[in-house]
Amino acid sequence: MPLLRPAPALLTTLAALLCAALSPAPVHADPAVPARGSAYMGTGVLAHDGQNGTPRTGLATQTEGVDVASYQGDVAWSALLGSGVRWAYSKATEGTYYTNPSFAQQYNGSYDVGMIRGAYHFATPDTTGGAAQADYFVDHGGGWSKDGRTLPGVLDIEWNPYGDACYGKSASGMVGWITDFLNRYKARTGRNAVIYTATSWWSDCTGNYAGFAANPLWVARYASEVGTLPAGWSSYTMWQYTSTGPTVGDHDKFNGTLDSVVALANG
Repeated sequence: MPLLRPAPALLTTLAALLCAALSPAPVHADPAVPARGSAYMGTGVLAHDGQNGTPRTGLATQTEGVDVASYQGDVAWSALLGSGVRWAYSKATEGTYYTNPSFAQQYNGSYDVGMIRGAYHFATPDTTGGAAQADYFVDHGGGWSKDGRTLPGVLDIEWNPYGDACYGKSASGMVGWITDFLNRYKARTGRNAVIYTATSWWSDCTGNYAGFAANPLWVARYASEVGTLPAGWSSYTMWQYTSTGPTVGDHDKFNGTLDSVVALANG
């Protein structure tokens, strides 16, 4: 009796089922985790610290500023200047893998309308070392020149939007990483980088370390008062007070007159 052979179509189906059974399950990105590079100054403030009012306006001893990143695209700098904004920071880099595609328009555009400008780096201490990230920042827009219009670079060190809030580091490990970044930045530019952070993150992730007082502090708190500062600083240089301001959301106060902003730019 001749052997029965399965139909070709059946063989094809069986082969497909076997391949599916043996193949690993597809890995899907967690929709709750944003894409690398999308972080920005203050990315975790609302979620962790909330918002409780805004400061009084028209304070003669404070100077209005803004900070921007790629999600804001081309910025209407003339409109911001007309509203009283006098200084601006633009995100330049993140980790050692990302540069802001809108950086040129943002960084040069603020300068062109007469503002004092600077650049910031979003730190990812879980990806590469502090010195490597400082080099990447300086090499991609985070440098400094004594022209009276360029502010020192900023280390934006805050909640990790991609995973563990402290980037998997102990308090001492985080302090070591920040130290490496700051030392390399100063060696490359001659300036102390500004540290942007929130008091609650600083307390949780550095153990409220008090050893960086030589670096200007940019504190994040969305409230009517700046509140308690991280350890080591008796005063702040800049304060990010809201993410819902006019023209662009992220608005800031410089703790001083415009002359003080120029003084920081000049070093």
